This record gives sequence, C-alpha cells and structure tokens, in this order.
Amino acid sequence: MKSIKLLFLSLITFMSMMANASIDKRTEIYAIKDEQELKVDIYTNDSIKIKNKPCLVFVFGGGFKEGNRDKPYNLDYFNYFANKGYIVASIDYRLGMKGVNVSGIKFVRAINHAINLAVSDLFSATNYLLNNAKELNIDPTRIIISGSSAGAITVLQADYELSDHKQSANILPNDFRYAGVISFAGGIFSTEGLPTYNQQPAPTLFFHGSKDKLVPYSKIQLFKLGFFGSDKLAQRFRKKGYPYMFYSMEDNGHDVSTYPLKEFHHEIEQFIENFVFDKKQWMIDIDMKDKLRQSDTSTSIENYY
Repeated sequence: MKSIKLLFLSLITFMSMMANASIDKRTEIYAIKDEQELKVDIYTNDSIKIKNKPCLVFVFGGGFKEGNRDKPYNLDYFNYFANKGYIVASIDYRLGMKGVNVSGIKFVRAINHAINLAVSDLFSATNYLLNNAKELNIDPTRIIISGSSAGAITVLQADYELSDHKQSANILPNDFRYAGVISFAGGIFSTEGLPTYNQQPAPTLFFHGSKDKLVPYSKIQLFKLGFFGSDKLAQRFRKKGYPYMFYSMEDNGHDVSTYPLKEFHHEIEQFIENFVFDKKQWMIDIDMKDKLRQSDTSTSIENYY
C-alpha cells in the first residue's frame, strides 16, 4: 500500500512538472517612467488552444517600498491560471515608499503619492495589454486585476478611480472597464469619505484578516480623509447592490495577503467563472475561522515602516 501511495504521489508531481514545463514566459517593457524601465512578465500555456484568452493581471505586495514582479513564491498562482487557459501578466510599478522615512501627515502624503504612482503604472500596463491584445491573444473585455497587500490596494484603487472617471484613468479608452478585481488584503485611500462609485465597479473578490494591523480590515478615518478596508468596502457594495464575494478570515493578520497565492486557487477560479464570465449578480459574505491555522497578527504600520 505504501509503495502504491508513493507511486501515486510521484505521478502527480510528474504531471504537475510537465504542465508547468509547457508554460511560456516572456518579458516586455510596457513603459519608461522616471528613467525606470517598467516590465511585465507574461505567462501562457500555448498548448491550450483558446482564441482571445482572459487575462489575469497581478500586482505584487511590499508596502510600496519593496517586492518584485517575479518572486518565486507567486509562481504557483501564475502557473495555476496559465494552465487554466489564462494569460497571466505580472507587472512592475514604481515603489513610492522606497527609502521614505517620515511620520504623521507627511507619511499620509507619502503613502498617497505611492498609491498614485502604482495606480498610474497599472493603468499604463493595462493600456499596453490593450494595445497588444491581438498579438498576446488577450480578450480585452476580460482583463481581471489582482494584487496582494500594496498590490491589492493598487487594484482596488484603480477600479475605484476608473469607475469614478478620475483624471488618472484618462490613459485608458473611454469605454474600457476591468472585468473583475481580486484583492488579497487591500483597501482604498480616499479624501471623499467612504467610496461611493459614480459608476458600478467591477465584480470584486475580497480576502482580509479581521486582525490585520497593516492594511485596516475596517477603516482609519479623520473627517473625509480615510483608508477603507475590505469590510467597509464590502458593506458599501452590499448597500449599493454591487456583485462581490468577501472572505472575512477571523483572527488572521496581514498574512492573509499571501494565502491565496498558494491556496484558494479553485475558489478564485470559481469567482471568475461565476461573477466575470457568467455575470452572476451575487453578494456573498463568507466568515472563515480556521482553528488549525496560526496567523501572525504582529505586523503593523508602526513596525513595518
């Protein structure tokens, strides 16, 4: 029995290696800003013969001060969706908090500037994908943006600014909309209070830990200036009737930003199929408590920056 089990595990490992071996990766420069080449890694499994594939964009995390687009830890996420017939695009962006050491109102201004840089670069990367959609075999109506931590902030902020017709989004075609948004512990910075959205946002999948001290689970607000986390955004979506799914992970910290990169691939795929492809108008809140998971709840704004 033990030898059969070992043989089965070896077969599964071999099949996985063969699938990943068929994934092609190419790197392109999508923009040059502040004398920096901004690159995108494009992953695809060309053995899957689908015309006009959906595109899953990924924006890495790192507090806008560190991180990179091709971190090995993220490859499981890229490979899974490439093997499902997606074009996966992992992008660079300018790190506005790199080397910044300020506090108080200066920190607020610095983080706002960093978010603006990242959103601008995501829009530029999106424009590159749209302009090269035919060559890359991308369906321009099915571009889904996803991100972890700072990357999650970036994708949520980008869809908010696009939906509100902010000037930052003018680089994109007037009729363009993201097909979906996937956020691993993200939020939105706003000077106008809780985001209201002038136009319905894309269907959104939220993951967030209830004890996240780095990116707030709920909100940090002073008058209309605030940072609004997944819990407050999901409440807004429900009140307005916008389709969403929210995995609220009880007693988990900011490490929730990494969970979906290794886990929850099937759940993310189901979200895309139901909300993006089939356009289900569902509003789903999932409260999760994993008694076997040990979460790090120590990471905070104070000790991270």
